[in-house]
Amino acid sequence: MSRSFPSALPHRLRASMLAVALTLGGAHAAPADPASPAVAQHHAIDAGPLGPALARFAAAAGIALSFDAARTEGLTSPGLHGRYDVEAGLAQLLAGSGLTAQRTAPGIYTLLLRQDVAPVSPAPATGTTLATIAVVGDWLADGSPAHVFEHPGARDVARRADFAEEGATTVREVLNRMPGVVAPENNGTGSHDLALNFGIRGLNPRLASRSTVLIDGIPLPFAPYGQPQLSFAPVSLGNLDAVDVVRGGGSVRYGPQNVGGIVNFVTRAIPKDVGAQIGVQSEISPAGHGGSPKTSANLLLGGTDERGLGAALLYSGVRGSDWREHSDTTIDDVMLKGAFQIDPAHSVTAMFQHYEGHAEMPGGLNRADYDADPFQSTRPDDSFWGRRTLASVGYAYRPDSTREFTAGGFFTTTLRSGYLDQGKNLTLSPREYWVRGAQARYAQVFGLGDTRHEIGIGYRFISETSHEQRLWSPAANGVLPDGGSPIDRDTRGHTMAHALYLDDRIDVGRWTITPGIRYELISSRQDNTLKNRRDSGDYNVPLPALNVVYRMSEAWNLYGNTEGSFGTVQYSQMGKAVASGSVKPEKARTWELGTRYDNGTVQAELGAFLINFDNQYESNQVTDSVTARGETRHQGIEAAGRYHLIGLDERLRGLNAFFNYAFVDARIREAGANQGNYVPFSPRHKGLLGMDYRIAAWQFALDGQAQSGMYADNANTREENARGNTGWIPGYMVWGLNGSYDFGPTLANLTLRFGVKNVFDRRYFTRSFDDNNRGKYVGEPRTFYLNASAAF
Repeated sequence: MSRSFPSALPHRLRASMLAVALTLGGAHAAPADPASPAVAQHHAIDAGPLGPALARFAAAAGIALSFDAARTEGLTSPGLHGRYDVEAGLAQLLAGSGLTAQRTAPGIYTLLLRQDVAPVSPAPATGTTLATIAVVGDWLADGSPAHVFEHPGARDVARRADFAEEGATTVREVLNRMPGVVAPENNGTGSHDLALNFGIRGLNPRLASRSTVLIDGIPLPFAPYGQPQLSFAPVSLGNLDAVDVVRGGGSVRYGPQNVGGIVNFVTRAIPKDVGAQIGVQSEISPAGHGGSPKTSANLLLGGTDERGLGAALLYSGVRGSDWREHSDTTIDDVMLKGAFQIDPAHSVTAMFQHYEGHAEMPGGLNRADYDADPFQSTRPDDSFWGRRTLASVGYAYRPDSTREFTAGGFFTTTLRSGYLDQGKNLTLSPREYWVRGAQARYAQVFGLGDTRHEIGIGYRFISETSHEQRLWSPAANGVLPDGGSPIDRDTRGHTMAHALYLDDRIDVGRWTITPGIRYELISSRQDNTLKNRRDSGDYNVPLPALNVVYRMSEAWNLYGNTEGSFGTVQYSQMGKAVASGSVKPEKARTWELGTRYDNGTVQAELGAFLINFDNQYESNQVTDSVTARGETRHQGIEAAGRYHLIGLDERLRGLNAFFNYAFVDARIREAGANQGNYVPFSPRHKGLLGMDYRIAAWQFALDGQAQSGMYADNANTREENARGNTGWIPGYMVWGLNGSYDFGPTLANLTLRFGVKNVFDRRYFTRSFDDNNRGKYVGEPRTFYLNASAAF
């Protein structure tokens, strides 16, 4: 984050400080591709002191800009109003200053005197990029283009502008566009917008239980160790600036359950300028039977004063139905964020969130009902509701560019409950969770001969407590259970978890080599009050990792990594026997090799991965048991690219083509009847391709998403059964089309967007195999949407 220091500071101190602007979401939304110099956006920066003007531009453009503060002292800028790409905007702001901005890496610019400018050449063996001067600290940070380009593994970040261009209203829609990620339509006990289903690299997407999922670095699951499933996912797309998916190269810092990567939801930043931003989207599917249109709205009010005190109020809400009967949804998500820059070295932050929602669950259909009407619901009693309150505080100490210490604490309390028709009985399942956590991290940069080291050490403590119940009433009576109904499940769980990590980022010439180790110490138990039984387990696991980056040039790097992952025995698995014996912690090792290229016109990435899973388990909700899938192997290739066609011809300015693709071969290796079969819900091929075009205030986009077929069970049953939960799930491809117009600052930065999802009304479906509401779930039909946003 850029700062201009008070003139009361000694001149020599001010002149020696490095001003770095790293942004994501200031007063205006970040562009779809902030790292690309060719992408233009609206700016409204008044004439005035040069330093603050540059910082504001960098924040809006999503770039890192480094400069010696002494060089801008006393200089003014003519300001910037209108649509500018990165390089044109910098040139305008620097007009008459004797300074120029040189691009040193994707998303990174350095301010130089004009006579100091040299032709761009490959990075010298000693390395001179911004990363060699400043401490990196938090590996996730804000997901800026510079951080993503330098990451030693596969990583993709979708930004707020991307959400709007895609017409997305849910996190699931954003995740499903990323390479290697499968985020199917809502299904099973997660068949509502309050839940989240996704799997990475062939892992079962059911309730996203094999990825470390964070919100601003804080665990999102209501019990991150004991119950990491996201049957209740208290996160709203309207309150996010970015969705950051780290598929490899991050497990030493973040865990547990990280075999499926790390997903960090970055909430909207406190604006630098006081103002308001509002957005609303409404969508309807004429072919469906959802009833009322589904409307999503979001609001941000806030800003930062000259003393460095900032605050923001965020709101995101949902009302209406999707394309199925019995799918009405209500969501309210309120956040209050605060930040204070005490002085140049010390800062504090705080966040409070309250999320509450209620959703009807249409449930799965059997084969006959689906054939008769795929949009109907035959489960009128199923519904889900939940609420969560989160409070967090943070402190950061950055005395100079070589040291960083951060510490924070958080507390969450969660209730999730719902009615479910289980055939013989109707059930009510109230579950409460309390999580307390604290974490700290220190990073120090130092030189040793020709090498530069950044030592990172961190610690996290989490205490979880849970109380899970299930009450029931006979389905034949037609009366829903309540607090006075009979109880057939009453358990209390508790987990104490300590995680420590140590790593050393070593920069030597064109290489960055980062060995590290994470150590998890976990004690967990569950008391079954009805059976007067306690199940417990203690786990101490070292997880070594190695990350490597080699820079072929400033625009091209190679990366590789190997890392271990670990998942504790969950509360729902404790005390349940499987064929191979008692349930044990899941362990896996991942290997990854890839390359990334970005010269401003072409962005491309290609990577290969291998995951060896030692012991993989699946919980069966129908039989209330655990299935031992055992050893599995996941291997494949991921690719992505974007090309600005201005590289072919100046007349094609604003026209871009993009794609991503993943090939995943996920197989069961455990000896037995299923050896060699494909892991369920793992399509071998999945991809996206499209084009977008920007001209003046207009923007248009066309894209298609496709995935191949997959199985629903370990036995790889191809024939569909009458229940609809087993059988081949065919592949499909759907197209989306949208356009928008930006009215600019003369009309409160109003942007209107209209679009169509599934343009050709392609009918497709998924299944739920082992949930109580299992069966077939139809995909989204042709859907029209209208989006409007404004900033004041």
